Amino acid sequence: MRYVSLDLETTGGDPQRHQILELAAVVEDTKRVRPLPELPTFRRVVRHPEYVGTAGALALNARLLEELARKGPNAELCTPDELVSQLQSFLLEQGFKAEENGRVVVTLAGKNIASFDLPFLKQLPGWGKLVRAEPATLDPAAFYLNWRKDTRLPTMSICKARAKFDDNTVAHEAVADALDVIQLLRPFYELPVYKQVGEEPAEAPNTAEE
Repeated sequence: MRYVSLDLETTGGDPQRHQILELAAVVEDTKRVRPLPELPTFRRVVRHPEYVGTAGALALNARLLEELARKGPNAELCTPDELVSQLQSFLLEQGFKAEENGRVVVTLAGKNIASFDLPFLKQLPGWGKLVRAEPATLDPAAFYLNWRKDTRLPTMSICKARAKFDDNTVAHEAVADALDVIQLLRPFYELPVYKQVGEEPAEAPNTAEE
């Protein structure tokens, strides 16, 4: 299957008030695994007329605000109105099929993708009409959960530690974080969770995304 690892950097945690500063989407094909640097990658920084956010989020994303403040040309810069349309074009270029109405439907992956990123995406003009997410999403936390000891789903940093990454810190850069999610999921392509806990009765493959 193919999925899109998507990550956002924002001015805060409230999708009704705060804004997307950066979006990255990386296409992964589990049947044709390629080196991470070779994966098709979409990145945009998003310029708003003014920015509303929390002190912590703005400080964390100071590099993005500096990039957005520059006057020179930037091929990765767009407005909120342009973001979903440009993402749709990227997905079509990567061979994702459009429905009859032109909408591209994708399986999304990401840390806290359902609870954090999707509510922000739903605020964007064109989301749901040009691009839509499948109802089921992939979150690496479920794959690195210690069912006996954990009291909550593991953080990205804990997932990276349990996967034995050389560096357990979280970059808070959209492309890097999206690639980390793919790297966290890759060990399970050959040995899915249901295979780890015992054989299940044979079942027809899920090909709904094809």
